[in-house]
Amino acid sequence: MLAAAAFAAVLATTAIVASPAQAEADRQVCSNTEGNHNGFFFSFWKDSGDACMVLRENGRYSSSWSRSTNNWVGGKGWNPGTRRTISYSGTYNPGNNNSYLALYGWTRNPLVEYYIVENFGSYNPSSGATRLGSVTTDGGTYDILRSQRVNQPSIDGTATFYQYWSVRQQKRSSGTITTANHFDAWARVGLNLGNHYYQIMATEGYQSQGSSDITLREGGSSDPGPTDPGNPTTPPPGNGGCSVSVNRAEDWNDRFNTTFSVSGSNNWTVTIRTNGGQSLQNSWNATISGNSGTLTARPNGNGNNFGITLYKNGNNTTPTATCSAG
Repeated sequence: MLAAAAFAAVLATTAIVASPAQAEADRQVCSNTEGNHNGFFFSFWKDSGDACMVLRENGRYSSSWSRSTNNWVGGKGWNPGTRRTISYSGTYNPGNNNSYLALYGWTRNPLVEYYIVENFGSYNPSSGATRLGSVTTDGGTYDILRSQRVNQPSIDGTATFYQYWSVRQQKRSSGTITTANHFDAWARVGLNLGNHYYQIMATEGYQSQGSSDITLREGGSSDPGPTDPGNPTTPPPGNGGCSVSVNRAEDWNDRFNTTFSVSGSNNWTVTIRTNGGQSLQNSWNATISGNSGTLTARPNGNGNNFGITLYKNGNNTTPTATCSAG
């Protein structure tokens, strides 16, 4: 198994949220650091050698590493992670080497390190983990697996924790990842996530050599991407000429309120994606279908502002939403 957990141990600090994109020059990163660049969060870690990553425009980064590097991992993404859909494209050249191209992140309570592996070199993580099932999404099938790290580095220091894996059977270096589909599939086999830390589209190499040039953005293949990729609670406009903003409101130990404001149409449908085991307790100013997972909200004559109360059930992550008119 790659020693990716060491990456998080070095970089575990206060969560950093990316600010709206700015026109920043390319920046080469060759030492352990994390931060923001052109509206995206980034992380870079290595334990030795000459691996480097170049932060480029928008969500693009490129990397190269040689066999002088024992283990390295880096990429661009968001902090905190959530159930977002992302698109990525580019080139990934692991050769016949030990390397991953994956959406990579961490949660707390429970402490979990997770990978959605899109491509890999000579080592397939399914050969070293317990297979629990599969999920078919975004044009391919992924094996669902779990492994355990005992007294290993983590974002909270040395700890024992699980790794969750979705490993794509048909390798690719460009496409869309509907993260919520993986999170929900994991939950169905008992793999529950906690409160999200970072989430990056990462390149990782272990005792190998290779290169990558990857560009990512939020949204599916037909989505032009968010107006503010650094704010996961403000999703891009949905289809059909309406948009919805999401705002966290009152918060208690066991539940919290979220409010939604729709613009662009008076005849709308809002799709709300909750996280983990969250469940609906109450709602106002809209008709809500569903109790957990994906909820659907429609107007009930009380205007375009509505809200819901969700039981946390161990997950304190704010839901996301998209809107369609008609």
